[in-house]
Amino acid sequence: MFTVRCILGTSAKYLASVRALRKQIKLQNRMSTLPHSVVAVCQVTATPDKEANFSACKQLVKEAKERGASMVFLPEGFDYIGSSREETLSLSESLTGDTISQYTQLARNLEVWLSLGGFHERGHDWVSDRRIYNSHIIINDEGDIISVYRKSHLFDVELPEKHVSLKESAFTIPGPSLVSPVQTPIGKVGLGICYDLRFPELSLALQRHGAEILTYPSAFTEATGAAHWEVLLRARAIETQCFVLAAAQVGQHHEKRSSYGHALAVDPWGEVLADCGGQKPGMVLVEIDLEKVSSTRKNMPVQQHRRDTGFYHSLERI
Repeated sequence: MFTVRCILGTSAKYLASVRALRKQIKLQNRMSTLPHSVVAVCQVTATPDKEANFSACKQLVKEAKERGASMVFLPEGFDYIGSSREETLSLSESLTGDTISQYTQLARNLEVWLSLGGFHERGHDWVSDRRIYNSHIIINDEGDIISVYRKSHLFDVELPEKHVSLKESAFTIPGPSLVSPVQTPIGKVGLGICYDLRFPELSLALQRHGAEILTYPSAFTEATGAAHWEVLLRARAIETQCFVLAAAQVGQHHEKRSSYGHALAVDPWGEVLADCGGQKPGMVLVEIDLEKVSSTRKNMPVQQHRRDTGFYHSLERI
């Protein structure tokens, strides 16, 4: 049990630390009373219409809260999916713009945590270079932005036989670094976005730094999704022994682009717990039992068996 005392005349710095401590106590107390937390993993069909997209996402978040979810996961491009480079850039905003302000207010009003994956964030040199970040934002139940991860692996892929041609780096800046897993009411959440899923180094780094849950909000193409989506998510879960939550875009966004759907939740053994399907927007509710993480890692101690980094680079010295 913690005791927090307010002392008159203390500095602003001290009062700020007290407020931070109160938030930490609130989170710890909630976690101690909710051993099994419920999450909502959503899929949507975003278009270039930002107002309509927010309305659809808001309804999903409200429904998730009513059904007992303590954290709601929305996909990459939840804010919009543009039909051209010019439209994508013109619709982008900063973190202090109207879109994120709407979501911080929504989280605060509903007292729910949000994972917003793949926000089109204007870059730091927007005025001079008109480039953006693809940003994954975590908002707590008081409406505070807790963490921002900027996508580090950009989707530059040409698959003529599959009719896939995307060059994300044409207007997107790769993120400078990973961010530490975030302590939430459902456990410690490690952040990735879409194409990051194909890089196990990222998921293993997050696991080493305490992640119990990995999340990959995505907008997979229909061709790559049908071939690789589920197997990649299950692989990331198996190798890290984490829950994996992957919100998804689904269906036709505009005449130039459609997405695979199948928002998934996978447990630390690699079992698919829920699948939203590939037809329409919706959500799945999943119970997160962190004992599954502990027991899986105890019974198959893969991380203890892992050799030091030098061992895996030993071929480079030959």
